[in-house]
Amino acid sequence: MPKKLTAYFSASGVTAKAAKALADAAGTDLFEIKPAVPYTDADLNWHDKHSRSSVEMNDLSFRPEIAEKLENMDDYDTIFVGFPIWWYIAPTIINTFLESYDLSGKKIVLFATSGGSGFGQTAEKLADSCKGAELITGKLLNGNPDMDALAEWADSI
Repeated sequence: MPKKLTAYFSASGVTAKAAKALADAAGTDLFEIKPAVPYTDADLNWHDKHSRSSVEMNDLSFRPEIAEKLENMDDYDTIFVGFPIWWYIAPTIINTFLESYDLSGKKIVLFATSGGSGFGQTAEKLADSCKGAELITGKLLNGNPDMDALAEWADSI
């Protein structure tokens, strides 16, 4: 039976809430993508061009180190990957996560949270990080998503 995973990075807790709802609704395993060095509020101040997040997003080749790898990635066929939208794309820690595994033959389904923008060029910017996988732009999961609708969506993938 195909096995599904919900992996997510959350800077403020919003994406964590969406990821947990998706995992509950779809019956997936759950994995938090944690940076080796946690982000502080100052790091996340996008108004400050010298903040850590601003510096990272201005150099899309930057790969923040992740705290731990998932040891059993080979067990999963479909991986829902969630993140907040930063500067109209995924934070570069998502590239770090994806590039840490051989994703050949897997489905990578993106979901995100956003304060006002859509996916923008997210899928295009992540494509090179998941070579050999089928990359699917999923949906924005802002607010309180309906659990039945989430389950139906996840099952349709």
